[in-house]
Formats: sequence, structure tokens, C-alpha cells
Amino acid sequence: MSVAKKILSQKETREWLMSTHFWGPVLNWGIPIAAISDFKKSPEIISGNMTLALIVYSMAFLRFAVKVQPRNMLLFGCHTVNLTAQIIQETRFINYHYIQNK
Repeated sequence: MSVAKKILSQKETREWLMSTHFWGPVLNWGIPIAAISDFKKSPEIISGNMTLALIVYSMAFLRFAVKVQPRNMLLFGCHTVNLTAQIIQETRFINYHYIQNK
């Protein structure tokens, strides 16, 4: 039996794959992927308010991911990437609207 098959045959693994501890973070990856894909677009279209809201959202869920039991490192990873992407976007927004256009 292969290692992957052995791991997938374990009850704990199957339960984890069918839980919100797995699917919540997997579906959440859409947010940082969208932010990263927007790096190529003009900073003119960035919403500073929404980006700031997403920064606060990611910071809250970073804390939640390590406080919940068992710790959800998949969620932590997702929001670490999202926080980084949103900070880059907010920096682009500030640079475009407040520094370059002075």
C-alpha cells in the first residue's frame, strides 16, 4: 500500500478532510489569490478601505487560527499570505494616491 493511500485510509484523515478545519481555509485561498493577481493591475482601482478591512480581517483570523483547538495551520498559512498581499496592495494604494500624485 502506498504512503498516500495509507494516510487517506486513516479515519482521522478522512474526518479532517470532511471538516470545516480543511474546507474553510481551502475556500479562503480565493482572497489572497485574487489579491496577488491584482498586483499586475493599476493601483488606481484599489479600494483603500476594502484593503484595510481585509488586513484587519486577516489579522483577526491569524489569531483565531492559533487559538482554536486543534490549531488550524492551514488557515494560518492562508491568512499569512493574505495579510502580506493586502499590505502590498495598501502600500501600492498609498503610494499612488498620496505619494506619487503630490
